[in-house]
Amino acid sequence: MTTNIAVNGTTLGYDEAGSGSPVLLLHAGISDRRMWHGVRDALADRHRVICLDLRGYGDSALPPESFAHHDDVRAVLDALGIARAALVGCSFGGAVAIDTALAYPQRVSALALFGTAVSGHEWSEQTEELWDTLVGEVDEADLAANAAGEVRFWVVGPYRRPEDLDPAFIAAAEESDRRALAAEQALSAVDVVELDPPAIDRLGELRMPVLVTAGAVDIPDIIRLADRIAAEAPDARRLPDVPDAAHLVPLERPAPVADALRAFLP
Repeated sequence: MTTNIAVNGTTLGYDEAGSGSPVLLLHAGISDRRMWHGVRDALADRHRVICLDLRGYGDSALPPESFAHHDDVRAVLDALGIARAALVGCSFGGAVAIDTALAYPQRVSALALFGTAVSGHEWSEQTEELWDTLVGEVDEADLAANAAGEVRFWVVGPYRRPEDLDPAFIAAAEESDRRALAAEQALSAVDVVELDPPAIDRLGELRMPVLVTAGAVDIPDIIRLADRIAAEAPDARRLPDVPDAAHLVPLERPAPVADALRAFLP
């Protein structure tokens, strides 16, 4: 069930389960908080697990004023009476988690990152070529075609075929991505304040414990980002990549993700 919380001049949607040390789950940019529900339920016996829709996504509103996602995360912790929480993120949600840990290190007890992006990272030519090969040109105004392209690129990944996956899973991913694309279109009209300087050259400032991994069949840039975080964050642990998973590791493989988090989280 969605609960709405008023923070920073907007209303954000979230749900939670369990009790214990707090854990905040942050979704990918092609999805919303629903992608975490399998992991949430597996952690609820020992943690207070909060799944948040970032501003503009899912059940969260998007006023026209400027904002920063990492400021919203801090404000959510304030509103929920949480002094420090472990932040767990996938893709764009991982980038928001990292930015929050850099902006407000005293509020973050640990970071767990699955197929994470990093603010300030520039995608390689290899990634652009992969997009051209797997997806090609898509009309930006066609949400359904864009969602199908993004799911082909991110959810299926470069090393699998769509027919290798359950058609119902593909359909659900496309439905979720259509909602996320509509959110991204709305966000493009708002001043979203980025962390300055960005995180890509500040990974050594992450002093809290960091767990990082990716899907084994995700795009190479994401694998390299996981390697870089593990190499530069002082207290980082690099897990082996999750077999037969692409970019949405927590959605595709919730059991190994939950097992890794149960072993890692304080």
